[in-house]
Amino acid sequence: MIESERDEEFVEKGRKLFAGPCEFFFASVSVDDLPPMGAPEIAFAGRSNVGKSSLLNALTNRKTLARTSNTPGRTQELNFFALGGEPGSETLRLVDMPGYGYAAVSKQKIDGWTKLMHGYLRGRAPLIRVFVLVDGRHGLKDTDDAMLKLLDTSAVSYQIVLTKRDEVKKSEIEGRIEATRQALKRHPAAHPEVVFTSSQTGDGIPDLRAGIARLLAERGA
Repeated sequence: MIESERDEEFVEKGRKLFAGPCEFFFASVSVDDLPPMGAPEIAFAGRSNVGKSSLLNALTNRKTLARTSNTPGRTQELNFFALGGEPGSETLRLVDMPGYGYAAVSKQKIDGWTKLMHGYLRGRAPLIRVFVLVDGRHGLKDTDDAMLKLLDTSAVSYQIVLTKRDEVKKSEIEGRIEATRQALKRHPAAHPEVVFTSSQTGDGIPDLRAGIARLLAERGA
C-alpha cells in the first residue's frame, strides 16, 4: 500500500472512530479519585482559553460534549469521556485537563490543579499521548514551554496542536508550523508532527482524527 492510500485509510478510520458514541463519565478533582484504569487515554492540555472544549466538540461532531466559556479557568477537574462505547467497553478515553497559565481564581486553587495534572501525568499507565493545544495566533509561550518540560520529565509522549487557524493569515500558517517544529527539537518527548486546526471551519480536524486512529493502531488497540 502506498503512503497516500495509507493516509486515506487512517482518515476514514479516524472519521469512524469519532462518529461513534461519546459521553462524559467521570470528573476527578484529585489524584486519589481517578477512575479505574481501562481503555487507552489521550489527554488534551493547553493554556486557559486556548480552545480545548471547542476542539473536543469539533472532534466528536458535537456542540455540547465539553462546555465552552470565555472565562479562563472554567475547566477545574480532569474530565473523562468514553468514546466508542459505554464506559468500561469504550475504544478510547478523552481527558480534558484544566487550563494552565492565567486563570481568574485563587493561587491555592491553581496549585491544586497543578498537583492534579502532575499526579495524573506521572502515574497513569493507559495514557498514550497528551495533545498540547497552542494558540496558533501567537505560537508557543513561556507557560507552554513549562508544560512541555513537565511532559519531558514525565516521559509522556505529546504532540502540539495549533488552534484558531481561521484567525491566522494564510501567508503566516506555514511559518507558524515551522517555528513550532523548530522549537520542539529541544523537547525529547515531543512528537515531531504539528497539526494546525480550526474548530470553526473544521480545518485540520480530519488530520487530527487520523493521527489518533494511527496511534491506536500502533498500540494494537
